[in-house]
Amino acid sequence: MKYDISKATAPAMPNLGKGTEFIKLLLSQASKDMHEALVPAFFPIIGAHISGTEFQYPDLSWKEPTGMMANLVAHSGDNKGQLTTLAKAICRNFRQHDEAEEKKLLEWQRLKSIKGANATKPERPEVAFRFPPSNTTNAAFIQNAMALEAQGNLTQYFNLPEVEMADRLCGGHKQVSVLLRNVYDRDRAGALRATADGVTGNPIIRACFTISSNPASTRQFYKYELTNGTFGRMVFSYKPRGSRSGRIPRQGKYADEFFEKLDEFLARLDQSKGRYIIKPLNKLIDRLAQDMATLADLVDDDLLFEISHRSLVSSWKAGCILWLLNNQTWTKSMGELVEWLVYHDLWSKMQLFADMLKNGVDVIGEAQKSGPKNMLESLPDTFNEAQLEALRLELGKSKEGAKGQLAKWVFRKFITYSNQTGLYTKTDTYLKR
Repeated sequence: MKYDISKATAPAMPNLGKGTEFIKLLLSQASKDMHEALVPAFFPIIGAHISGTEFQYPDLSWKEPTGMMANLVAHSGDNKGQLTTLAKAICRNFRQHDEAEEKKLLEWQRLKSIKGANATKPERPEVAFRFPPSNTTNAAFIQNAMALEAQGNLTQYFNLPEVEMADRLCGGHKQVSVLLRNVYDRDRAGALRATADGVTGNPIIRACFTISSNPASTRQFYKYELTNGTFGRMVFSYKPRGSRSGRIPRQGKYADEFFEKLDEFLARLDQSKGRYIIKPLNKLIDRLAQDMATLADLVDDDLLFEISHRSLVSSWKAGCILWLLNNQTWTKSMGELVEWLVYHDLWSKMQLFADMLKNGVDVIGEAQKSGPKNMLESLPDTFNEAQLEALRLELGKSKEGAKGQLAKWVFRKFITYSNQTGLYTKTDTYLKR
């Protein structure tokens, strides 16, 4: 495993080499302190531009790069607003589309108002918005999904500057988990609705989300969503509090040259249609799935293992997008970025929610903000079962789980057991990792 998610410092993003030019282009307009925090949030915005394209996941299912969701978490005043500026730039074509749709709606309203009481009223045009406002209601969200489905299975993208805005969009906080799961899983809205105009449709929910929030509101919002699947589906990107440098971060100037290059990349997404299998990406995800199982065994954490499943899917979708942006060609640098995205998501989740996942408490302190601990790393090179039992008790785990954990470590060839001494010894395989 390349990254250690137990540390307080974030996993360092790899160098952006061949195949990641679009990400470098976007980062050219962001301050350097925001680079690592922003990258995971780019993919839901970009993914909303793709329609009529599916990719085969290693489990042989076909998935669209829709339903992507990312929550950027940083303290107040730590430049989260740069995400909104970049989102508007990436979605420039969406806004042009929406302006044309709005004109159709305004014209309908004008004609409707000038018709006499007995005159036949004009039919309301079917309008669809790609980049709806953040205060969209749940009813409007569903209606818009129907209109976008009629226009060619298009995806709507939402940028929510505050996490609480999701409540309005979902129809209340109790409905948040249902709607976000439907979005992620590309499910239908869930029920037909009776209105004055008849029974509404039941569209497939194609949407992508980015959310910005501070740590306190983030913890409060997801407090009851940590074990129902919603939490795992959301990609988190956490930026710890910055230093008191006294320097104002510099953003880009968004010159014409930037938009020309941006449009060239986005055109590659518009042109991609059909079904694809990206073999090197799937091979990478298979290997990372093994790494996630190994990590879970080292820390003895079933919940971490469960959460990692969807981190893999989300990062795999990002890899599909990178492949399209790179003219349907895979590179080593793209694989390195996908791998980092998996670990950065897990690290962010542990930094923000480790104490809540472990104890169900609602107060975060610096001492609690730590990820899962590699217990084998904390033991000497040669140790006995009692030492592992003591370590487990120190970490709040039962000592009864020590035998099972030792068996897993032996199976993975991390340790060997000596019947003569009754001691366990770390193997060269483990020590050279």
